[in-house]
Amino acid sequence: MPKCTKTTLGFIAFALFSMTPAQAEAKSFGWQCVPFARMFSGLQLFGNAFTWWTQAMGKYDRGAAPKAGAVLVFKATGAMRVGHVATVSKIVSERIIKVTHANWSLINGRRGQVENDVTVVDASPKNDWSQVKVWYAPIKGIGIKAYPVYGFIYGGKASQSDTSEVASTDGAENKG
Repeated sequence: MPKCTKTTLGFIAFALFSMTPAQAEAKSFGWQCVPFARMFSGLQLFGNAFTWWTQAMGKYDRGAAPKAGAVLVFKATGAMRVGHVATVSKIVSERIIKVTHANWSLINGRRGQVENDVTVVDASPKNDWSQVKVWYAPIKGIGIKAYPVYGFIYGGKASQSDTSEVASTDGAENKG
């Protein structure tokens, strides 16, 4: 069994066995991306997904390059009002990664599902990971919409170099 799969299964097993009854009841309704990403990545960030980028400044290193274990932070858009977070599970190439995340695809008529090693493609015009397309289970392929992202949050403590914004946070978003 691949190491990444063992790690994923270990985190999920740990989460299931360490849940309070209230958490177990919430789990039966499915996962949201934020608590799953927090558990899966170990980052101690809270609140809506799109706020993780600014919360991480000074606490964790951030950047525009994907790394295994990093959290990809999606900007809020009209269709995704609170953003989205996904943990990088594997680097496939310069423009393709795999992520593990929750509550993205509608699977068997239900949201809140965890998806392992989902393909994400850098769809940015400048090859800078500022926009991505994500595998979507209902169509069994990469989605047609490119979503704007802030970048990647890395698990280590912030270095001095992470004192400015890596990706634009000016509020100009790709609506629709």
